[in-house]
Parts: sequence; C-alpha cells; structure tokens
Amino acid sequence: IVFNTWKPMWVVLLEDGIEFYKKKSDNSPKGMIPLKGSSLTSPCQDFGKRMFVFKITTTKQQDHFFQAAFLEERDAWIRDIKKATKCIEGGQKFSRKSTRRSIRLPETIDLGALYLSMKDTEKGIKELNLEKDKKIFNHCFTGSCVIDWLVSNRSVRNRQEGLMIASSLLNEGYLQPAGDMSKNAVDGTAENPFLDNPDAFYYFPDSGFFCEENSSDDDVILKEEFRGVIIKQGCLLKQGHRRKNWKVRKFILREDPAYMHYYDPAGGEDPLGAIRLRGCVVTSVEANPDGKKSEEENLFEIITADEVHYFLQAATPKERTDWIKAIQVASRTGK
Repeated sequence: IVFNTWKPMWVVLLEDGIEFYKKKSDNSPKGMIPLKGSSLTSPCQDFGKRMFVFKITTTKQQDHFFQAAFLEERDAWIRDIKKATKCIEGGQKFSRKSTRRSIRLPETIDLGALYLSMKDTEKGIKELNLEKDKKIFNHCFTGSCVIDWLVSNRSVRNRQEGLMIASSLLNEGYLQPAGDMSKNAVDGTAENPFLDNPDAFYYFPDSGFFCEENSSDDDVILKEEFRGVIIKQGCLLKQGHRRKNWKVRKFILREDPAYMHYYDPAGGEDPLGAIRLRGCVVTSVEANPDGKKSEEENLFEIITADEVHYFLQAATPKERTDWIKAIQVASRTGK
C-alpha cells in the first residue's frame, strides 16, 4: 500500500486504527490513524492518474489517502476496515477471521495453488448459471458446492475446516460474493464470512461473472456479447462522451464475440457500457482528443466500426501496449 505522500509503507490494521511503518521489519510505527468515527471513500478519484485509491477521513477532518496495487487488494482492505469500524461502533472486538494465524490454517495449505485446482476445467468447481429473486447469476457456484469440492478433493478433513479455508480464499480475493446473502455475510461481523449454503452464490474474480434480470421464466438466454472468452481485464481511465471527464473503470475484454465491457470499480454486477470491437481500430495517442499536445501519458484510442471514439488511459507504457495488442487480436478474431 502507498500512503499519503505516495511513499511505500507497511500498513497494519488494528482493532481501533491503522498503523503504518517505513518498512515491515521496523519495531515502532511512523504514525497511527484512529478509525473511531472515521469515514471511508472508495473509489477515491481525487487523483486522476492513480488507480485503486481510497480515502480515510478522521473525526478531525484529516484526509489520509492509500493506493493499493490492484483492485482485489483495495477491496479486501475496504472490507476489513469497514468491519473494524462496525465492531468499534458495536463495542465488539475486531479480528480478521481468515488470517492463517487466527484460524490455524496448516502451513502446508497454499491458497494460490488451491485456487488453480478449483478452476481446473475438468476436475475443478463447475461454474453454473443460477437463478434467484428473478435474477440470473452467470458463471458462479454455491457456497455448499465449494465445501463439497474441498471435502471430496481431500483438501480438508471436514466441512468445518472447509469453511475456514473457504473464508480465507474469500478474504484473499480468490473468491467473490454474488447476491445479497453472500455479500451480507462478508460485510457483517459473523464468525465466518463464507456461507456453506446452497442459496449463497460465489464466483471466481476472472470468470466473466455477470448478473441479469430474468424477464421470463421460460426464456433464459445468455446475452450474446457475454459469451466470449475473457482474454484480459483490469482498470483504465476512460473519458466520458458528454462531460469529457475522466473516471476509473474496470474493463473486461472478451473475444468471439469481441467486446470490452466496463464497470464501476467500486462494485456492481452490471456493466456501465460495452464497446464492440469487431473491425475496430486501436492506436496510441500522443495528443489530447481536442488536438492539443497531451500532458497525460499512456493514452490510446479505440474507433469502432460505427465510428464511435473511445479515449482511454493506462497506468504504464507497458500496460498500454498490452491492451492495444490484446484489443487488436480480439478485433480480428472475434465475431
């Protein structure tokens, strides 16, 4: 995490505040931010070029800005800070239930390797299209399915141990909650944020999950543009067509059919919009859309087959190049 004057800091979340150290090995913190009565802003867009920023405002109206390395890391911090603040308000003791030490995970458990096994197309957890409350949740699975898989795969000895492992996977961002039941459990102060329940839905963060309203019980058809395989995703700055202002958006790139959907990075299962890439032209931009020399870096432009222009900004030159190459491939191979 990067703090305040944008210097790397080692940050520790306590029961009642956040301590920050110059480096992990330091014995004494450089400072402490009290959480009681504080407010949280995420995403924070006070810094146009910086992604994954959030802000903590103390009772003395002091603003403290943090920048995470990636979206899931920021969301995990936000989730835990909200829990800690809620515990303070309710007079409860906050502790992260899913840390290796607090739930006594065996040292041999490798969550990253376990996640890859769970995603295996043949032996992993099967992604389904599930319906609940007149909504269709695509590319997801139930909490019970996760525990069933962990037990049958002999990754855990029993369902209780499976619940602890699943909670840790959830906290570390390997699993994401879908639907009100699973989201409420994550946001609450329950013993386990993960639910061993057939009505609690979850999904893998890079699965292409999306939710849609079911207008007819007899007519459940996946939207054509969501059927493509995800080949790239991440956050970019996007210029609005009306106000010309720049906002951070999460983009998911699919091929066959070739689409880029963009979402509010703060959450929300439905995309804010879509860019059809078939036959598009994508190029790097060294000047602003108004023709003036650009002070912003890493800009690029997508011109669709319908001649709609989209101006985007990546965080680094390499990221811009990677996006351009991926979009070019999708535009040639996708429908």
